[in-house]
Amino acid sequence: MPTDLEKNRFSARAKRYARVGTNVGGVAARMAGARFFGVTLDRGKNAIALAAALGGLKGPIMKVAQLLATIPDALPQEYAAELTKLQSQAPPMGWAFVKRRMVAELGADWQNKFASFEHHPAAAASLGQVHRARAHDGEELACKLQYPDMQSAVEADLQQLEWLFAIRKRFDPAIDTTEIGEEIGARLREELDYHREAKHVALYRAMLAHEKQIRVPRVRLELSTGRLLTLQWLQGRKLLEHKDDTLAHRNTLATAMFTAWWFPFSRFGVIHGDPHLGNYTVFDDDGGEPAGINLLDYGCIRIFPPTFVGGVVDLYRGLERGDDELVVHAYETWGFKRLNRELIEILNIWARFIYGPLLDNRVRTIADGIKPSEYGRREAFRVSQALKQKGPVRVPREFVFMDRAAIGLGAVFLHLAAELNFHKLFNEAIEDFTVAKVAARQADALTQAGL
Repeated sequence: MPTDLEKNRFSARAKRYARVGTNVGGVAARMAGARFFGVTLDRGKNAIALAAALGGLKGPIMKVAQLLATIPDALPQEYAAELTKLQSQAPPMGWAFVKRRMVAELGADWQNKFASFEHHPAAAASLGQVHRARAHDGEELACKLQYPDMQSAVEADLQQLEWLFAIRKRFDPAIDTTEIGEEIGARLREELDYHREAKHVALYRAMLAHEKQIRVPRVRLELSTGRLLTLQWLQGRKLLEHKDDTLAHRNTLATAMFTAWWFPFSRFGVIHGDPHLGNYTVFDDDGGEPAGINLLDYGCIRIFPPTFVGGVVDLYRGLERGDDELVVHAYETWGFKRLNRELIEILNIWARFIYGPLLDNRVRTIADGIKPSEYGRREAFRVSQALKQKGPVRVPREFVFMDRAAIGLGAVFLHLAAELNFHKLFNEAIEDFTVAKVAARQADALTQAGL
């Protein structure tokens, strides 16, 4: 017989199925009907309807929708444009609710374990909210408390994710989204496990221990559980508050961001897969000048096989040298199937866009004269049109968060209007690269972090 807890979870999941299925399914049904009867559908208006349907749900489906909007051509352009407007701020839990959740995590005497604990959350997002607190030893803390029933919500939303992909497939079957869905599901389930996130924090403290421009918080394990993560509070200002700073300051922050992303990947095969600007803040040096960045969130961390990192370096070197065999080898290493000359040429359009700044040995902005609003659109359109004729292509699952994070990092550089020699920075990151060295470093770092 199912327990009361299991019944409650099933009930919550069933309600979620109904809400997501009704809202998103209604949009999909209108599209299918229009296609069946030969009616021309206003994709712009229907995209707005889809965004409205998702926006009323909050929770994990919002994170999924925003994620899809960052994967080039995973959804039609009209839909991606509307989904990028969605806000992931969920209504916060009230204090009475917070107290009940904290009792469940730390026991009835939980308040005695803190010197202070602020009632109002400092931030509220799709899976949980953050409260400022102070430890008895005086350390300022950030307590991330997961919303109730998130496991049920996540499973329901992932089940309904196929509706979004069905919308995509009805109009453009050029990209096979099967592995995209599998990858999103795996990462989103990991984000529910705060024990794992605590280990991710430890992993980043090990990897970036000698990088003075990047700060990683300490974990307070005695005040953490599987659904409560307590970290050192890192004081800082929002990254976008510095977009009008001097070029020197903006370049300092952009260099720190580049290091925070490329150093763990090129040396350890690890990336931060959620490039949301709210996941970073800026700290100052003793003179009050911007000195570096705080990394705040570690839920979406992707650990790659060292051979995948080898594919990234091989593709770079293949494009740099004009070595077609090495380029093909890189795509095959990543898991692209049924490659032919036409598909390779199509994939190279996007590869040259992503690698473009890294191949250009000079100081430049990331967009290099292209309007930020148009950056990447031309290439995405060319890839989409070409795949309609020569596709379909199945996107390997490891590629999903790699591509998403690279685009997110580029967006940070766009916001900061930084002027850097990205070629020099990248070549410094891969200076002594070998797959064997990545494998050895990764194994050591994962062992230190308990992963």
